[in-house]
This record gives sequence, structure tokens and C-alpha cells, in this order.
Amino acid sequence: MKKRRKPRPLIGPDGEVRELTKAYIARMRPATEVVPDVVEAWRRSRGRPRKTATKQQITLRLSPEVLAFFRKQGRGWQTRVDEVLSRYVKRKAA
Repeated sequence: MKKRRKPRPLIGPDGEVRELTKAYIARMRPATEVVPDVVEAWRRSRGRPRKTATKQQITLRLSPEVLAFFRKQGRGWQTRVDEVLSRYVKRKAA
């Protein structure tokens, strides 16, 4: 049985990164094979955590005056529109 050679490290003793050869690239394996737990943890950590009550995306036509009023208030204007409509719904439901 032939003894397998240990590959040379990518970083040399002087701290410089060696150039990757075609042979070295051919021996590379996907990260999902080498460290599957790390890859899975990275995938799960991506993005914002899911909320229990998610909102639905719709198309809503608003008058130019209403749209200008909320947009003039800056970032988060869509959330403020949602808050105003939510208060209206609660008032009418009571």
C-alpha cells in the first residue's frame, strides 16, 4: 500500500500564501464534505430570525398626498402606515 503524502501548507514559513496549482485545486473537496456542521450552522445563521406573526406583502394604491406625507417622515414609513391602519382596525372592531 502506497503511503499518502501530506500536502504542503498553503501558507509558507515566511507568511506568504502559495499560488494554488491545478493539481492542488483538483484535490479540493467542497466545504459541505469537509466541515458539514460548520456549513449547516452558517446557513442557519443567515438572515433575520423568523417572527411568529409575519406580515404579508401586497400591492396597495395610496393617494399621492398620503404617500408623500408618510415618505417625508423618512425611513420606516411603511411600518408607520401599518401602525395607523392597525389602530383604525382596533377602533372599528371595539
